[in-house]
Amino acid sequence: MREAAIVVVAALLLSLLVKTFLVQAFYIPSESMENTLLRGDRVLVSQLTPGPFDLQRGDVVVFEDPGGWLQPEPEADHGAVGNALVDVLTFVGVLPSNSGQHLIKRVIGLPGDRVVCCDAQGRTTVNGTPLQEDFLKPGSISSEIDFDVTVPAGSLWVEGDNRQDSGDSRYHQQLPQGGAVPIDDVVGRAVVVVWPFDRLSWLGRHPEAFAGVPAPSAGG
Repeated sequence: MREAAIVVVAALLLSLLVKTFLVQAFYIPSESMENTLLRGDRVLVSQLTPGPFDLQRGDVVVFEDPGGWLQPEPEADHGAVGNALVDVLTFVGVLPSNSGQHLIKRVIGLPGDRVVCCDAQGRTTVNGTPLQEDFLKPGSISSEIDFDVTVPAGSLWVEGDNRQDSGDSRYHQQLPQGGAVPIDDVVGRAVVVVWPFDRLSWLGRHPEAFAGVPAPSAGG
């Protein structure tokens, strides 16, 4: 029993260290990233991006609510013991985070980028270059609303792959950040779907979608 207890404690400590410095699991609560991510998927999020590795256009990122994006949701009640157990296992990283204060979207614009929709062909452009958004859910269009924004310094412009069912940057332009997400609010980059097993897959950046996009001009 003593040996088993030591193994369990060591495993939990290792899990906590991994969660704190390397990766964290998250649960997908909505359809906003279909068909890339489905409701109920579990993803692993690398906390090395941003950090040692830079964010790039096309990254799928988990971020904390910048303020005013989400409505408070009541937490599931598992009873006093159950709630405590879930909190502990989530804290150490054994269970995925199901926080109602996190979102997951795809990075479309980096700091200084001018993101515009839509051009004459109904496409989103970044710094004047139209995107080939092959990651969009079949049947989706780039945007049903027009916008023209320059991403503030230290921020990102993010959108869901299921554009017509995604409350993303486009729909929060009235907020102080103008719809942009501060990089400081980014938890990390989602890199792989780990559950259910039949959906095990790597989450790529789709660099071909952003091919030819130039760096932002000095004037934005």
